[in-house]
Amino acid sequence: MSRRSWQVVVLLPATVTMGLTAGVFGDWAHTIMPGLSTTDDRTFVGAFQALDRAITNPLFLLTFMGALAFTGVAAVLYRRDDDHSVLPWVAVAFGLYLAAFVITMAVHEPLNGVLRAAGNPDHIANLAAVRDAFHETRWVAWHLVRTITTTAAFGCLAWALVLHGRATTDRQGPARRRRHPVQLQERLPDVPSGGAR
Repeated sequence: MSRRSWQVVVLLPATVTMGLTAGVFGDWAHTIMPGLSTTDDRTFVGAFQALDRAITNPLFLLTFMGALAFTGVAAVLYRRDDDHSVLPWVAVAFGLYLAAFVITMAVHEPLNGVLRAAGNPDHIANLAAVRDAFHETRWVAWHLVRTITTTAAFGCLAWALVLHGRATTDRQGPARRRRHPVQLQERLPDVPSGGAR
């Protein structure tokens, strides 16, 4: 395959996985966490633990890690291209999602671990203390940041796809004109061999 083909083969799944991750983060931001915030301590701890177990599955991990990997590879491929119109958008997308990835590892995973380590809610003596140790406000604030950065990264990759398509069309134009040259000579009407009388 040509380099252009490899670029779109990588850029397309980068865009899809980024969009899926942004959707998951958005769902937690505008639905799940606001809903959990209204519950009592027992419900909050038990429900969050169940959601945390459910989301730790191969499909989500492939999507979450794939968005970073595919975007990084796409940036490398476009860096080697003569046309650099796509590269800035892919590079910005990678930087934005890298920030979201670091936030997840540095903030959310340690906080999630607090609730995991608490064990079965039925056996927790002080559920309010466990919920306080989770630092719910901090979790939500940083989650909003990673939701915004991931959504912005998705927008950058979507626009990168548009630019890739335009650049491909522009490159194919001259080749098509060379294969199908325009006939500049007009066809003259046939004249009888005897001429006009």
